[in-house]
Amino acid sequence: MLETELTRMLGIQYPLFLAPMAGGPATPELAAAVSNAGGLGNLGGAYLTPDQLRSTIRRTRELTDRPFGVNLFVPELPEEQEGEVGQMTTELNKYRAQLGIELNPSIPKSSESFQEQVQVLLEEEVSIFSFTFGIPPHDMLQAMKQRGIVIIGTATTVEEAIRLEAAGVDAIAAQGSEAGGHRGTFLKSDSDALVGTMALIPQIVDHVSIPVIASGGIMDGRGLAASLVLGATAVQMGTAFLACPESGAHEVYKHKILTSHEDSTAITRVYSGKPARGIQTTFMNDMDQYSGIIPAFPIQNVMTRDIRQAAARANNPEYMSLWAGQGLRLASNHSAAEIVEQTMDQAKALLKKW
Repeated sequence: MLETELTRMLGIQYPLFLAPMAGGPATPELAAAVSNAGGLGNLGGAYLTPDQLRSTIRRTRELTDRPFGVNLFVPELPEEQEGEVGQMTTELNKYRAQLGIELNPSIPKSSESFQEQVQVLLEEEVSIFSFTFGIPPHDMLQAMKQRGIVIIGTATTVEEAIRLEAAGVDAIAAQGSEAGGHRGTFLKSDSDALVGTMALIPQIVDHVSIPVIASGGIMDGRGLAASLVLGATAVQMGTAFLACPESGAHEVYKHKILTSHEDSTAITRVYSGKPARGIQTTFMNDMDQYSGIIPAFPIQNVMTRDIRQAAARANNPEYMSLWAGQGLRLASNHSAAEIVEQTMDQAKALLKKW
């Protein structure tokens, strides 16, 4: 057993977290499987309506009596520029025509109510609340603390980590540039916050007094052991679990995870309007040539949703968002419990050897 300050705080056996992958992969079955295996399961709740979020939490509780967390996106409210949206609609119509779906669709609500989502977490008394893209209002964090909920913020730089500690979070998920999915940067320009995990972790550890969770490119016990040596008190792994049976990822997405390599990913804004790392696709390569302005998150995310969903129905990965980190060659289709067990066994053996 690798006990750390964070495992004691959360009441879990292992310092291994499932990354909260919003949009489908982090199902209740996957979160519960990781928690039942001794780690910390996490649900990506950002795109769920309050009712969906509540039912997802309750379904997870049916599958495990151990702690698990829920992650939300701190809202960003960009000004919607009609010109940008109109130009993007015209551009995206090319892909809609190829996929045989409606052109010029109406744009639905761009995001769920963060306030209502948080209210669900409070009412359901979740154990752990994590967030990405900024810092929630002070009164919201205080309401969480009053209910004994552990709060984890996401940082991609030392300054972001310092701000999060000052805001009162209990731990920091330090996201290296190798990580799959959306970048959690909120203070600097995204291009200035691409610090690798190996460099980021010890620097954040040296500048905050709360536990740090290493995230980005960690796929097995070697990454866990290295992160602990660097000063982290846990790791967060997402790509490692994407192809396992409990994952909600589409089957062609899983296939791409298992057949892609460390140089197969790129950071792109074209799917959501916010930088995110994923396996390169035809859509990414085509849209990189787009000369207009890409609408900000979450507007672009909503505008491409019909294309991504149609591609999934057609089993066509070239127009799906295939979020993944740089550790792709280390991915497997083992069960979540096996991945946890193998990771812990390898880490224990290495640390004992050292």
